[in-house]
Amino acid sequence: MLRDVAAQIAQVLAALLLSPLLQGFILRYEERAQRSRGPSLLQPYRDLHKLFRKQLVVPATASWIFWAAPVVAFTAMLTVPILIPVLTNYPLPLSDMGDILGGGLILTLGTFFVNLAALDSGSAYGGIGASRTVMITILAEPTLILVFVGITLMAHAMLPFVVNHLLVAQPAIYWGPTHLFLVAAFFVLLLAETDRLPIHSSTHIEVYMIEEARVLEYSGPLLALLKWSGMMKQFILYTIFCHVLLLPWGLSKLGTADGLVGAVLAILIKFGIVACAVIAVETAQSRLRFYRYQEPLAAAFMLAVLAIVANQIR
Repeated sequence: MLRDVAAQIAQVLAALLLSPLLQGFILRYEERAQRSRGPSLLQPYRDLHKLFRKQLVVPATASWIFWAAPVVAFTAMLTVPILIPVLTNYPLPLSDMGDILGGGLILTLGTFFVNLAALDSGSAYGGIGASRTVMITILAEPTLILVFVGITLMAHAMLPFVVNHLLVAQPAIYWGPTHLFLVAAFFVLLLAETDRLPIHSSTHIEVYMIEEARVLEYSGPLLALLKWSGMMKQFILYTIFCHVLLLPWGLSKLGTADGLVGAVLAILIKFGIVACAVIAVETAQSRLRFYRYQEPLAAAFMLAVLAIVANQIR
């Protein structure tokens, strides 16, 4: 029992501490792919340290929502690693609090509060970022639900640990059309939810601003919490993609210290592979006009539908 509790704490700490490293890897090698030097792998840690030490400035028009949103978003990202296989391939003491759909709802809760805070700030940029996020979410969230439905029909369960065991034990299902369609659909969602679609930009150029526009009025520790929660959301989506769908191997079976260390090393390798694929897709594609945002998400929606159809006729 104590071993399982320690493993559960280790899962949350892994998401908390490794998420900036994943962000640093993506930023560094994205620049390398464009023949630039790129920042250090540890630059996100330095940025968070700097923000936590800065003064907090709050808009005069902001209400309690502006203060609560970073805390809610950060807490939501700390909750999801309890429910999914981050380091172990078996449920831990609190993993039965929710299934894969519950984890998706918690992720959405953080986004919802950040959108409210962007509108609450009274900034025109906050309104732009929130409205653009909602426009993308209109197609992204239904597709995510369809992917979860496809996973449920394939595994006859909504627990991510069951899906993990099924794909490891039965290669025929792993290489089947249902699973391959789900992987392709979730990969597009991964690009959309982690700000990597070719319409997105993490710069402060107004015509491209989406994520940066939502948090433009934040500063100091509140901005640090938002940045950190965004990195953790990216880490969680990579975890679901790798450990539930694409690469379900390399997790600890007993929750021992050696097994957890091995699982962390496996995470570094698997996430590095997926991050390289994301960087390659983002770099190779030409930037789309914003009104064409629906094209990749509509393709993901159709892939999720095909996965459900393929599961019914197999």
